[in-house]
Amino acid sequence: MMFAAVVAAAAIVCTACAATPAVQPSPSVSPSVTADPTPEAASPTAAEAAVTAMTLRERAASVVMGHIPTTDAAALRSYMESTDAAGFLLMGANIPGDEQSLQQITASLTVDPARPPLIAIDQEGGDVSRLPWDDYPSPLALQQADDAAVQAASAGRAALVRQAGIPVNFGIVADVTADPNSFIHRRVLGTTPDVAAAHVAAAVEGEKGSVFSTLKHFPGHGAAPGDSHSSIPSTPMSLDQWRTADALPFEAGIDAGADLLMFGHLAYTAVDAKPASLSPEWHRIARDELGFDGVIITDDLGMLQASGLPEYADPVANAVSALAAGSDMVLTVVYSTPDTVPQIVDGVVAAVESGALPAERLDEAAVRVMELRLAVAEAAGGDLPCTTCEDSAE
Repeated sequence: MMFAAVVAAAAIVCTACAATPAVQPSPSVSPSVTADPTPEAASPTAAEAAVTAMTLRERAASVVMGHIPTTDAAALRSYMESTDAAGFLLMGANIPGDEQSLQQITASLTVDPARPPLIAIDQEGGDVSRLPWDDYPSPLALQQADDAAVQAASAGRAALVRQAGIPVNFGIVADVTADPNSFIHRRVLGTTPDVAAAHVAAAVEGEKGSVFSTLKHFPGHGAAPGDSHSSIPSTPMSLDQWRTADALPFEAGIDAGADLLMFGHLAYTAVDAKPASLSPEWHRIARDELGFDGVIITDDLGMLQASGLPEYADPVANAVSALAAGSDMVLTVVYSTPDTVPQIVDGVVAAVESGALPAERLDEAAVRVMELRLAVAEAAGGDLPCTTCEDSAE
């Protein structure tokens, strides 16, 4: 089971996927699954119908991506069955020593192939690389490369992710900074907005046909000094300044067809004192100004807790706030245990029942996530990993 990686140095060819469109989800909608039907109303989409049939608790679980640190396939299967989580993020503690063993792990995470979970990984290459067998150029090495080299590296890297049975890559850093002392510098694809924008678009193009692409960390880590794993980096940059600089790589990646947008725990105080992940205004900007209609996911909510700020000490409250602000999926990794997802689900249910989280907002989020899950099922006939693909290098 191999992929052909030959785009300049590596491009992807999948014989099983040739008759299937590139793995792009159907265009996101702004659904109102509770609206009264009228003679003029369109028939519900498959995603809308699936969400309508869910209980409130199932809808709450359908917008959570979890994590537990183990390579025990049986334990992972039990976790997915018991939590009904819509996704799972593979971290280093989930990665065995070889690709075949990883395929067994990803298979164990899929309880219902018709509605597969969004299994994701942070496979950026270089400093953030979960797959030890990834030897494609790192983002740092690509900063001075041309667009074709970026696309080739992204295509090859995406093939490795797809072969492992992972449909979503949190792999495209759309931040931009020229400061070598910045926390994010070695992970960005460009040190100027224009170069970063071109490289981000090339990376999205490279991943097409293999994985669903994610841009991170919106609205941009480069302008906000500090490490968001342990603080809330902030910047006084104005919205107009952002639009002409740090926005450009995200805009380019969205225009290129990125499927997910990860919101960072970053405070642009001239726009909103809250971290972007909890800011309705930043969600509005992403939707209305940049035109993003895919799945918005938070960065790990555990990072908010790790900041030590009392207002972010409750992970359940953070999850509810992120969903209310406009996120479609919440991610929990740091401090996550088998009980974390159920606790978040309980909190989301309680918030809907109390009116703190509008039911329509949860429905909208659940439909967007379900659209992507159904697209995963449809991609290459559900063939993850792609068992009839051939990997050859030139």
